[in-house]
Amino acid sequence: MAAVLVWFKPWALWVDETVHEALPSAGPSGDPREAPRATGAASLPPASSSPAPAGPVTVARGVFLSHEHTTTGTARIVRLPDGTHTLRLEGLDTSNGPDLHVLLSEAPVKEGRAGWYVFDDGRHLDLAPLKGNRGDQNYALPTDVDWSDYPSVSIWCDRFDVSFGAAPLAPV
Repeated sequence: MAAVLVWFKPWALWVDETVHEALPSAGPSGDPREAPRATGAASLPPASSSPAPAGPVTVARGVFLSHEHTTTGTARIVRLPDGTHTLRLEGLDTSNGPDLHVLLSEAPVKEGRAGWYVFDDGRHLDLAPLKGNRGDQNYALPTDVDWSDYPSVSIWCDRFDVSFGAAPLAPV
């Protein structure tokens, strides 16, 4: 019986983990001094005549809808001044649970039970374990990934292969 309780972790449903991360202003470390820098291109003119944005820019956005558990909040793909991208979850509020992950997926977001199980069927990218079931949090996207290939984000319970909630990502 004890092994079953340890595996299911039912107490996690009643314990909230709140995260309040600020939006990063540079690469994954958040420190502009550590942002990736181009090498050997100092003498080349800029590729575009328009100046780069001074701060982070939202390039895609979506609102969470509930699947297995009530889930609210927004998801944004943000381009940082150094050209890297971050998935930002804002105002996230969902149930806690065992083995929750943040997935980007090619699967479309579907309402109801039809959308509960689809996010790991095709191409998907497991960004990281969910930092907290409430609050604002950031997940750096790998530089070799085109985020537009993954038009949805899911709070995914890897233990039970089910989406707690998902958001379609529409370019802005």
